Amino acid sequence: MPAPVNAPLRVGLVDDHEVIAAAVHAALRQTRELELVASAPTVDGLFARAAGRLHLVVLDLRLADGSSPANNVERLVNAGCNVIAFTSGESPYLLRTVARTAVLGIVRKSEPLHALTNALLRAAYGQPVITAEWASTVENDPLITDARLSKQEQRMLALFADGNTAQSVAEEAGIAVSTIEDYVRRIRAKYARAGRPAVTKVDLYKRAVEDGFLPAPNEQ
Repeated sequence: MPAPVNAPLRVGLVDDHEVIAAAVHAALRQTRELELVASAPTVDGLFARAAGRLHLVVLDLRLADGSSPANNVERLVNAGCNVIAFTSGESPYLLRTVARTAVLGIVRKSEPLHALTNALLRAAYGQPVITAEWASTVENDPLITDARLSKQEQRMLALFADGNTAQSVAEEAGIAVSTIEDYVRRIRAKYARAGRPAVTKVDLYKRAVEDGFLPAPNEQ
């Protein structure tokens, strides 16, 4: 995780239950790196209340306005926010829907306070939060299509997506950096054809965990 910043990272909450807002407040009090600056029952309400950029938005999947979780994630990401889904887990459909988006993770509202704090910290810094909930959702999603990576592509993906640079992967594999870059381009193209885009390095990490090429953090 990156070194702590001088000013706390700004967090917003979209949820229409006061008890959930209290839980998020409690989690954020465990760290000086994050600060809850605005909360609202809808995404529109959050945009209206939050002045300036939000580094992270904690998003409830089932809102009273009936808005689509996927659309909410898209709007928040387009506004420059990292997003983590906060859910009671009662709807497999909603979980599968949001797992296909650019959300950085899915966290249950029943998680212990320290686990919630750690998840919020990772997501605020743009790092994926691969929980058992998220992994189970992906594993049981019938729309997750095999990208059909070769054994060597699987190996290169695991090395590159695990936080290594192209240079360090090239040195470990004993091949040129340009060859690593070619592998990454082919891997991204295969995931795109499978309907599972991997535009960013975070996306590649998520795909590697989804397909079992890297362990989820809780399995390490």
